[in-house]
Amino acid sequence: MTSIEHEINWVFFDIGSTLVDEEEAYRHRIREMIRGTSVTLEQFWEKRTEYAKQGYNGDQKAIELYGLTKTPWHSEDEVPFEDCQKTLQALCDKGYKLGIIANQEPGAEDRLHTWGLRPYFSVIAASAEMGVSKPDKEIFLRALSIAGCRPENAVMVDDRLDNDIRPAKELGMMTIRIRKGLAVYMEPACEPEVPDYTVDSLSEIIKHL
Repeated sequence: MTSIEHEINWVFFDIGSTLVDEEEAYRHRIREMIRGTSVTLEQFWEKRTEYAKQGYNGDQKAIELYGLTKTPWHSEDEVPFEDCQKTLQALCDKGYKLGIIANQEPGAEDRLHTWGLRPYFSVIAASAEMGVSKPDKEIFLRALSIAGCRPENAVMVDDRLDNDIRPAKELGMMTIRIRKGLAVYMEPACEPEVPDYTVDSLSEIIKHL
């Protein structure tokens, strides 16, 4: 039972910058995009951060600024955060059921297997397989339907306020923002983007559940 009025049975997670560290994957993509140009990785990284602090999609704005072409994402560079597995195990030990609601390229379930995380999740709602992406509420509703769970009995844990916190909160889910990745610079643009709780690491969510 949480400190809010509803009993929580399910905890749903995003994947990127929530369960796994994407920084090296971003760096890999940037190195490929700037190959053959005069742009350095440091310059691009500084600009993406600057734009993110201004409330923009930092990567997209930097790509446009330098006239680059987005290259494929390297999922093989993603690695689970150090406290990921122990946090998932602790939640399972407390009796919570776990699920995924994430915008992911094909093969999210295989990647979870590779990381040793697949056994923790009873529901995997990934955009490539579901045919719908966040912030569309439909992907949340499908995940909840598969879980047999009402929105008020579920938590969404994620990094982005626009893609994740807002639709989840508007549906009535409890929300926990994890301050990771470029989304750490995001500020709420409206009341639904204000999370119920904010943490700096996965292990911190335990104290709210």
